[in-house]
Amino acid sequence: MPKPRKQLIFLDATPYYHCTSRCVRRAFLCGIDTVSGQSYEHRRQWVEERIVFLGQVFAIDVCAYAVMSNHHHVVLHINKAQSLAWTDLEVCERWHQLYKGTLLTHKFLRGETLSAAESHVVKVTLDKWRLQLCDISWFMRALNEPIERMANAEDKCSGRFWEARFTSQALLDEKALVACMAYVELNPVRACLAETPETSDHTSIKKRIEQFKTDATQPLDLAAFVGNPREPMPPGLPFAFKDYLELVDWTGRHIRDDKRGHIAQAHPPILDRLDIEPDRWLTLTTQFEQRFSSFVGNEEKLKRATQLLHYQRTPGLARCRAFF
Repeated sequence: MPKPRKQLIFLDATPYYHCTSRCVRRAFLCGIDTVSGQSYEHRRQWVEERIVFLGQVFAIDVCAYAVMSNHHHVVLHINKAQSLAWTDLEVCERWHQLYKGTLLTHKFLRGETLSAAESHVVKVTLDKWRLQLCDISWFMRALNEPIERMANAEDKCSGRFWEARFTSQALLDEKALVACMAYVELNPVRACLAETPETSDHTSIKKRIEQFKTDATQPLDLAAFVGNPREPMPPGLPFAFKDYLELVDWTGRHIRDDKRGHIAQAHPPILDRLDIEPDRWLTLTTQFEQRFSSFVGNEEKLKRATQLLHYQRTPGLARCRAFF
């Protein structure tokens, strides 16, 4: 039986999650219609722009994404501390970028005088919005619903565009995080839609590389790479950006050349730091969703997460033990 969302997304276990949404019947509603020949490729740009926009509004950092013809992937980091640090005015402004709000919140935003009762109602509303702005379910809702409406309006029809709300996987440690990010970034390479990561359209890796080539900086609207773990550790992805690029490029070449059984001796040193064998790494980055379900990480963190969530058994224990 499927688990409730609150038993799949739990900050005490991990703030990192991999989420996926697929079109109904896995139809190519963002690609090229094989019957009519009509192209819907522009919808992939809609999805990418929406992902980047929401990463700037929510207290959720976008670590990686890939928009394919019939589905999309996002790797997200819930930054609850950021939402708690926002003032009530900031919360209100951010929410109004997404939704209409209420008459009272508009009065609050304009700086009009509110009665004590009105102020209480606004405070309760903003406290609720503050929590929703660091909620992955609300992020995915704000991502998928507008795309569905736009596509239905373009097709002059009604009905579902996405087959379900979304699926999610909890990434419990650094190994699971970097493997999932590489898996997501290399979707177009595995699908033979791109030769290399830097030419894979509608992916975060291409956006990062283009930004770096322009001025040697990282995109401000994506989660930043802050280097290997240390004290004090700044907020961001616990990897060096150049190490990650080298790792994704190396992995992409092996996948694209159909040489998964051949492991080059000069593999990226980040694999040594994370203690991942190269052959297992290539399996992870080509079969991440097939190999794992709800939770991904080492045995210790997997057991801790399931204990916190009061699971009667530990799902995926054998697979996680084998790979992590």
